[in-house]
Amino acid sequence: MGYSRDTFYRFKELYETGGEEALQEISKSKPLYANRVSEDIEKAVIEIAIEFPAYGQERAANELKKRGILISASGIRSVWQRNDLENFKKRLKALEAKVAQDGIILTEEQITALEKAKEEKEAHGEIETEHPGYLGSQDSYYVGNIKGIGRIYQQTFVDTYSRVAFANRYSCRPSQ
Repeated sequence: MGYSRDTFYRFKELYETGGEEALQEISKSKPLYANRVSEDIEKAVIEIAIEFPAYGQERAANELKKRGILISASGIRSVWQRNDLENFKKRLKALEAKVAQDGIILTEEQITALEKAKEEKEAHGEIETEHPGYLGSQDSYYVGNIKGIGRIYQQTFVDTYSRVAFANRYSCRPSQ
């Protein structure tokens, strides 16, 4: 059934006393709004996240402190999590959405952050190959020592186009 016996009888009792409405009222823990920061502080934190997307929690807390708003780095983290801004990529997405929606002019720091993200998206060090056999990658390494045989090595070759790999294990000792 998917429920423990305890839970089943608790649900059964609720259904018998209050019907379906009693079952619908059951919910997980409700958020404690007393622990949250005020709405104006939350708006300021979101503005900082969009204004300086490259800033981390500590740096954002220091920037807000300069503006006279006191909030800890962990408080900023909580606000960012509630508003889906907890990492650099998400803050950049929010910045791009705001630019598209409001048509704001980007600051130098925002442009730098967007360019940095664009560079990270680009492929680095990838090799383009035309056909199978055009280019291969080779590696040799020491596997281990087997009693009676000696040192064992493996040589591996991978065709970069088809990604087919060949491996050969050998020892220094000539075969008998």
